[in-house]
Amino acid sequence: MSIVVGRGSYERPLSNGEIREICAAALFDFPLDGKRVLVLIPDHTRHAQIGLFFRLIYDLLGARTAALDYLVATGTHAPMSLERIYRHLEITREEHQGKFARVRFFNHEHNNTQELVTLGSLPANEISNLTNGVFSTPIDVTINRKVLEYDHILMVTPVVPHEAMGFAGGNKYFFPGIAGLDVIETFHWLAAVLTNPVVNGVKDTPTRRVIDRAVEFIPTPRQCFAFAVDGQDRPMCLFAGEPREAWSRAADYSARLHINYVEKPYHTIVAITPPLYEELWVGGKAMYKLEPILADGGELIIYGPQIREFSFVHGPLIRRIGYHVLDYFTKQWERFAGEPKLILAHSTNVRGVGTFEDDVERPRVRVTLATSIPEKDCRDVNLDYRDYRSIDLNELRKRQSDDLLVVENAGQVLYRLKK
Repeated sequence: MSIVVGRGSYERPLSNGEIREICAAALFDFPLDGKRVLVLIPDHTRHAQIGLFFRLIYDLLGARTAALDYLVATGTHAPMSLERIYRHLEITREEHQGKFARVRFFNHEHNNTQELVTLGSLPANEISNLTNGVFSTPIDVTINRKVLEYDHILMVTPVVPHEAMGFAGGNKYFFPGIAGLDVIETFHWLAAVLTNPVVNGVKDTPTRRVIDRAVEFIPTPRQCFAFAVDGQDRPMCLFAGEPREAWSRAADYSARLHINYVEKPYHTIVAITPPLYEELWVGGKAMYKLEPILADGGELIIYGPQIREFSFVHGPLIRRIGYHVLDYFTKQWERFAGEPKLILAHSTNVRGVGTFEDDVERPRVRVTLATSIPEKDCRDVNLDYRDYRSIDLNELRKRQSDDLLVVENAGQVLYRLKK
């Protein structure tokens, strides 16, 4: 079998038959009979038809393997309940108790040290080489110990532009997907220092290099199903096989499918977030993907009545630290050095580029929340507020102009200026 099998199109999604054919070809020659197989999947915050892959993989491997278990690569997101996993995989409790009874589901718990194992360490000089001198702190390669408890690992990974890794998918599902908190914080803070506009939608990033190097510590054989989807979450391409190459080929499709180029920046952008973004921790992707086309002094309105909290996991920390530009933290490092770098990274990515001089913070743009988060809470964390009920989306759609842009399903597609 070739290292990677697959195909793609920019004009039409792959049929279910084509997807099955690629999956079958990728798994045919692997000696998985009687083996224990672990499948890594994204949680419900990602755009993907994970249920389709769940059924295909079970049809192809369910009768061959000694175990076929699933680990949700939550990163630092809240764990999924069993009922939510069922909805995510488009199966019923009855199906799990019947046809899929031998399948077990697990959530990654980044802060459960008993479930983590350290595989080795990347020394400071190697980190410096991988990050072009931006970072020189050694990293312990800590990951969910389940990677050592199975004979083979499969990864089902949608690929889109990403604020911290350049493009999501591939080995990102190990680090930070099922990594320890220290590793996760290191990757995200590194990307924040580089800044979202520099990293997002770029294949060769320092963070991706560190991830790919860290994965080499994992002894378990692994295989990746990497794909890029259309606006209805249908795979436009699918590549299966060696993780780096499968991801790379899917990322090339994503670069054309998920990056829109516009002629000039907009003064006002209304970003309508999809229902699956239930917290600003995820809904912040609207800013990550639209910051490059916001004019200086412009405003991004993140619209999402379904967003009721800054983060289900990290809410108290965010409320204490607030949302600020990068310089606000780096120029007061004695004040923030002991704070969780993951929170600082999220904060500066949502707030965007700006300056901090003479104790005055000057963000380049305004970020306004039109969500179910109360006005006082928004202003307390240094974000602006609009009552979402006062916004007529249909009227705004009609009024779109050179200065006003309304973006549907914001957070999936990256926008850039042509020049």
